[in-house]
Amino acid sequence: MADHTVDQEAWASALHSHGRRVTKQRLAVLAAVQNHPHSPAEAILAAARKDLPELTAQSVYVVLSDLTDLQMLRRFEPPHSPALYETRVGDNHHHAVCISCGRVEDVDCAVGHAPCLTPHWDEHSKPMTIQIADVLYQGICQDCQAKQQLPTQTYATHEIGER
Repeated sequence: MADHTVDQEAWASALHSHGRRVTKQRLAVLAAVQNHPHSPAEAILAAARKDLPELTAQSVYVVLSDLTDLQMLRRFEPPHSPALYETRVGDNHHHAVCISCGRVEDVDCAVGHAPCLTPHWDEHSKPMTIQIADVLYQGICQDCQAKQQLPTQTYATHEIGER
């Protein structure tokens, strides 16, 4: 389990560096996202209310938006899902989503750097500076494979990124 004192000190420092006040609402949301990565706003609200029962849904949405704008949180939107949030930012990692249960796992870049941030533009494009490239792997997790008695070789023998 993470040391929440260290997390709160780091979060306070980051908030100050962005000109934001350190509030109990911001700290509660950051702790909820840290402890429940890849969660939608409603789940973050429920988790944050355990420490701060008076927290409103509106406050959580405002804090999530602000912290995402500050790049203290990352928001991503898998297909057929509400937006999900995490505290892992700045490394352009990717995600794998189970199409059966919805479980989300982080996936580091397969080649060790971020080649997806350097697209090849055709002559008709107007190039831009890419900041984030979202790669989403979709499959069936091992737990769901076992429950559904799917043939494991169909999925398990292929590493993420292979075709």
